[in-house]
Amino acid sequence: MNLNPRRHEEPEINVVSLIDVVLLLVVFFMLSSKFSQEGRLQVRLPHASAVPSATSQPEPLVVTVTERGDYLVNGRELINSSPDTLRSALIRQAGADRDMIVTIRADARATQQSVVTAMDVLGALGFVRLQIATIKTHGGGGS
Repeated sequence: MNLNPRRHEEPEINVVSLIDVVLLLVVFFMLSSKFSQEGRLQVRLPHASAVPSATSQPEPLVVTVTERGDYLVNGRELINSSPDTLRSALIRQAGADRDMIVTIRADARATQQSVVTAMDVLGALGFVRLQIATIKTHGGGGS
């Protein structure tokens, strides 16, 4: 006769409460996270931490955008700042060569629209090798 019967029971772990705690932590971190909005970021141009080394060849075509939104092509000021005037000046300077590198030198205070208009005109004419001139930032931080 066995007076002390041993029952063999499998240990059981209740994970329902663990799932509840994990879900509460996920909700807490989602609500307390700070999501940055890109519209609030301040961008300071034309500084860059690395400037490409100078090439041995002079820049074949330079489009300068002034603070007021006026354009200069290879140092010659245009009569107005319309895209059509810029287009005709670029055609006159470049001829049929659309493979040349075009450097856009934009003033840091120039409007973004003026720079985008210059890039749009260059792209419509078939120029695909565009570069934007910047100055090297000293000390690793912005001013």
